[in-house]
Amino acid sequence: MTEADRLEAVMHEVVEPVRRYLARRTDSATADDVLSETLVVLWRRIGEIPDDAIAWSIGVARLQLANAERSARRQQRLFARLVVLDPPRTVDDHADDDTTYIRDAIGRLRPLDAEVIKLTAWDELSLDQVASVLGVTVNAATIRLHRARKRLKDELGKTEHGDGHNGVKEGER
Repeated sequence: MTEADRLEAVMHEVVEPVRRYLARRTDSATADDVLSETLVVLWRRIGEIPDDAIAWSIGVARLQLANAERSARRQQRLFARLVVLDPPRTVDDHADDDTTYIRDAIGRLRPLDAEVIKLTAWDELSLDQVASVLGVTVNAATIRLHRARKRLKDELGKTEHGDGHNGVKEGER
């Protein structure tokens, strides 16, 4: 059996058990990131994987999850220091209602969702740059942005806002 065949067989065997292990221990975005990192380790160390690939892979995932959690704690501490050193701008008292409405909705999002939205919309960063800022892969940044946009859309839908097409029925003007 070639290394490629062995890798394919191992991946097929371990993906779902590792995914379930991670799903019980962390949020879905972190689980996806850690699963990706675990599969990279499996690929790099294909010759070292024992016959019981599932247990070995869960052990690797456990270590990768610990690394991700340490990284998240470091990012949170850094963010807390940055907020003290360079506090965010205060909202201008003369900001229009649309801006306030959107800022309020973003403020109700989870911090990471709000950050992804702000990095792309306000700071106009590309997904490559967002991935670099967050310390994740471009794929993970894309997934996080997609989920954050959906959550923002849900938040915007929760609040009544007098502008737009609210209350207009089809065929009316």
